[in-house]
Amino acid sequence: PRGRVVKRDVVAALAAGTGKAAAPAADKPAPKAAPAQSNTLSEDDPIFKLLPEYEAVPNTNMRKTIAKRLTESARDIPHFNLQVDVEIDKLMALRKELNSRDGADYKISVNDFLVKATSLALTRVPDCNVAYTDGAILKFKQVDMAIAVAVDGGLITPIIKDSASKGLATLANEAKDLAGRAREGKLSPEEYQGGTFTISN
Repeated sequence: PRGRVVKRDVVAALAAGTGKAAAPAADKPAPKAAPAQSNTLSEDDPIFKLLPEYEAVPNTNMRKTIAKRLTESARDIPHFNLQVDVEIDKLMALRKELNSRDGADYKISVNDFLVKATSLALTRVPDCNVAYTDGAILKFKQVDMAIAVAVDGGLITPIIKDSASKGLATLANEAKDLAGRAREGKLSPEEYQGGTFTISN
């Protein structure tokens, strides 16, 4: 299938007497080591002969940072998982009511409700709105909610500043604007750096 050799191919070759032992490998010089500071693979590497046609797109700084941060997170930050099933019939009815109002200049998503609820929870339990450093735990005085947004080549987290103080319509409009500009690569650094908490759907 798709060019792969499977069991029936081997059995058929043995039955037909066409299977042959591999010829002894000829002595070959050891492959040259890549330059110590090289950031790219050499196209002389045999693996390239096995790949379909491709376009080489260099890693961005964002991509490198993602790799570094995910590794650091998995290694250094204590993790625990919480899970709960929630019936949100009333929330969905409220969402429908709000979005159907005449003249509404917003479309509230379930994610917007989650951003608001999480922001309020962090104001009620401020010990969760913190960052750990070697020297101290930093306790923030407002919630700057980072929202995970998938973009070409990675993930970015635009930030809604002081999200707990904002209404659903404002949160919805800001989230939509930030996510749209994130996907277009038009965010300024301060719009995706420095959040106090991150939420993802």
